[in-house]
Amino acid sequence: MSSSPIALSVLDLVPVRTGQTSAQAVAASLGLAIRADALGYRRYWFAEHHNMPAVASTTPPVLIAATAARTTRIRVGSGGVMLPNHSPLVVAEQFAALEALAPGRIDLGLGRAPGSDQVISQLLRMSGTTSDVERFPDNIRDIVSLVSAEGATVRFSSGGTYDVHATPAAEGSPEVWLLGSSDYSAQLAAASGLPYVFANHFSGEGLERALDLYRTGFQPSATLAAPRTFLTANAIAASTAEEAEARSLPNQRMMARLRTNRPLVAMESVEEAIAGASDFDGLAESIMASARAKWFVGTGADVASALSAFAARHGVEEVMISPIAGAYEGEPMDAATGRTQTLELIAAAQAA
Repeated sequence: MSSSPIALSVLDLVPVRTGQTSAQAVAASLGLAIRADALGYRRYWFAEHHNMPAVASTTPPVLIAATAARTTRIRVGSGGVMLPNHSPLVVAEQFAALEALAPGRIDLGLGRAPGSDQVISQLLRMSGTTSDVERFPDNIRDIVSLVSAEGATVRFSSGGTYDVHATPAAEGSPEVWLLGSSDYSAQLAAASGLPYVFANHFSGEGLERALDLYRTGFQPSATLAAPRTFLTANAIAASTAEEAEARSLPNQRMMARLRTNRPLVAMESVEEAIAGASDFDGLAESIMASARAKWFVGTGADVASALSAFAARHGVEEVMISPIAGAYEGEPMDAATGRTQTLELIAAAQAA
């Protein structure tokens, strides 16, 4: 291993498996966050997805608050809040309150994707036109101003002004990150002088181009003098490579369902995934193989080494892993056994 190991962080979608309740899934993720804090992981971020049987991370601010209250060191944040779904002022107020709850430990990751289908998007946006996707760059700037100690100023066409603060007396502000998996997000982050995260765990396509656009186009801002970025990656570590591969099957099958428009279900157990292998056709199998090829799966030592090489190849010193290890049927519903094992084995290998 390198004498200067990379920083590791965690991305959590709060997976819900067959027979598991939302309460049990949340309890499992909170336990995982506590363990990540103890193991020295840098950040713990929650994604935003809606109306999916296998995903319970619908409200990042609520999960962040619960996690911040149960941890002491790790940074906690969103990966990310899908801004078109929300009023910028509401987002700013939520994260200003979180910063007051856990000063110096809150990250506000913002994304442009809806995080669900068109019906859910319309339901989320019933409050009005403040969440128009076309206003995304303006909304980003508004939030950065609103969460600052100085606040923002509304200027009226008549010449008057109106001061707005996300919280009355801020001592600090959450760290704002722009997330994405496209040229657009990379260029916007660069032009805005914001730190940027490429969502490599989602597809991995366009990674090199996005990083190049961000780094070459970066414009220094009041809060960031030089480009700052890290990458996400799906990872599974187990005591043997065979176990790790088995634990990857439920997520492989979920990806195939998503990409072939099959009905979505709760995350299968490893046993269910193995038993259902014959249900999928050649297209689904090809999608599974393509997804698996981009993941980091194996023993703790193998995964840690591969992540370090991945970080070096793309010039980053931090990788945020989405621990996607599936569960066996006999494992507790209120614990994340395979995901916890992933974090522990990678951290142990880095420390060795």
